[in-house]
Amino acid sequence: MKNLLILWLAVFSLRTAAQQTTDSRQREIVFINVSVIPMTHETVLANQTVLIKNGLITAIGAKLKYDKNALVIDARGKFLMPGLAEMHAHVPPVDEVQPMKDVLLLFAANGVTTIRSMLGHPLHLQLRSQVQSGELLGPRIYTSGPSFSGASIKTPEEAEAKVRSQKKAGYDFMKMHPGITKTNFEAIVKTAKEEKMPFAGHVSFGVGVWRSAEAGYATIDHLDGIVEAMMPRLDTLTEEEAGLFGLFVGHNADIARLDKILKTIKDNGVWIVPTQTLAEHWQSPNRTAKELLAWPEMKYMDQKTLDGWARSKDNTMKNPAYQPASVLKFIDVRRTIIRECQRQGVGLLLGSDAPQVFSVPGFSLKHELSYLVQAGLTPYQALQTGTVNIGKFFRQDNLGVIKPGAVADLVLLNENPLKDVNAVGTVQGVMLNGRWLPKTEIDAMLTKLVKN
Repeated sequence: MKNLLILWLAVFSLRTAAQQTTDSRQREIVFINVSVIPMTHETVLANQTVLIKNGLITAIGAKLKYDKNALVIDARGKFLMPGLAEMHAHVPPVDEVQPMKDVLLLFAANGVTTIRSMLGHPLHLQLRSQVQSGELLGPRIYTSGPSFSGASIKTPEEAEAKVRSQKKAGYDFMKMHPGITKTNFEAIVKTAKEEKMPFAGHVSFGVGVWRSAEAGYATIDHLDGIVEAMMPRLDTLTEEEAGLFGLFVGHNADIARLDKILKTIKDNGVWIVPTQTLAEHWQSPNRTAKELLAWPEMKYMDQKTLDGWARSKDNTMKNPAYQPASVLKFIDVRRTIIRECQRQGVGLLLGSDAPQVFSVPGFSLKHELSYLVQAGLTPYQALQTGTVNIGKFFRQDNLGVIKPGAVADLVLLNENPLKDVNAVGTVQGVMLNGRWLPKTEIDAMLTKLVKN
């Protein structure tokens, strides 16, 4: 079976390589007359020339010399910015390559040049290598291993063994899911520190956000545990009573408790991936499943998946504890948390949990950016979460910015996202690690990815 999977992956890699991309390792690529949004600071550099060679940005300026055989892209009236990152992605953890490939292409077509895959699978390690080498078209991949949860970890010994196994396998980090006991959590943390293995994701209810932050989570995702920690009677609250991410009780959150929580998170260097899209689409009463399924991007998901998403929303809203007015207050509490993270200097990273409930890969980041702005961030601050902040998180100062020496992960837009973040949806071309994918190829690719 393993050899067959490797063969499938090789075949699909060859098919992907046939797509009409230009590689800056073989031919210099030049943007002329372009407005550059460098994301090193809030500005637009008008009428610039940008040179790309060997996967890197080599020069930026008003008038530059370049190779006579270069691919020249006249981008007059367009805006060039760093590619976006989806920091809570889900490459399908299955034994089939095609679903994985489709998800990667959807991300790429939407200007997503980096993903952090939050539910790993052995094949993801091969995908990561083949994307980096250029054999497979897609965003650069950072991947967790299979998740740690109450179901997958029953003893401290199992916890220790799984940490060491994932480190040895070469995964980038470990994904935490709910249900981990305090004893097993401490075994995970101890071994992770010994192995220098980052961990991130959900906060188990029995562990709580305070201990999770102190233990050194790389990221806390979904604002998990934060709303619960703001509850006046946390000591008597049950996980079932609270609901997912505090859905059923968040309207009673004590905002006065937030500063202390965020200080602990910041002091321990933990980043936050809000995934506000989940709350605004899945949990909110403001949109029905039917309305969400009518959005144009839903055509890229198969009917079985869409039916499952609809059931998830309908089942949530049918829960006796679900009160629409209270849920709207809960969502507003989440917006306050996001706004205060920004104000108090807690690092924010862009993520929408795609493909999950009503989040279509790539397309959902436009919604997430919009919700960050609605929470109180400026367009520039929202864009930082998916660009320059990514470089800071990974400690790579050449990632998520446009400057000489930076990685050539870029997206060309028709409109200025500093005026309206929805402009990230006006993609005219994408550069993935120095490989240029023009709009004509993106359109052809998306046509082939339609599933219903």
